[in-house]
Amino acid sequence: MSDLPPADGWTVDDLDALPEDGVRRELLDGVLLVSPTPTDVHQIIAMRLGVALEESCPAEFQVTQAVEIRINSRKAFIPDVLVATDEAAQRRTRTYLPHEVVLAVEIVSPTSISMDRITKPALYAAAGIPFFWRIETGDGLTVHAYKIDPEHEVYRPAGTFADKIVTAEPWEIDLPIKRLTPRYL
Repeated sequence: MSDLPPADGWTVDDLDALPEDGVRRELLDGVLLVSPTPTDVHQIIAMRLGVALEESCPAEFQVTQAVEIRINSRKAFIPDVLVATDEAAQRRTRTYLPHEVVLAVEIVSPTSISMDRITKPALYAAAGIPFFWRIETGDGLTVHAYKIDPEHEVYRPAGTFADKIVTAEPWEIDLPIKRLTPRYL
């Protein structure tokens, strides 16, 4: 593969041809996005959220971290935490299609503010992913939950949680925010 980007933009096939080197690569309309290594705070929150969700997750879903969602051949994103159907997870794949994803979670970092607050939610909703959570870490942890309005392909607020996540969808979740918070925050 050449060091130059493809003339008509990157595709998921181009991503597949890149080495498995631990670099987080995403695609937005054929533009290759490379993210810096996440901070320890980011990774602690993602790990703790994944473990906490797994404890109450029904058998028809699987919780995972940093698995790619291929929206189309020129758009691919890697949410920090996601919940997919068990059927999709049984394939043991490195990628999911949007209809296989139930919940995508993004943890906002200083280098991902616009992507996590604006771009990714808009594209996840347009792709039909039913639920989206955004976790803000500025002044303590706050989880913003959204549910898709399928008619308009946008997310509508479903709750903002600073002490405890309590929701009936995508399943009954009752989760103290303190369980997600790194000890030194």
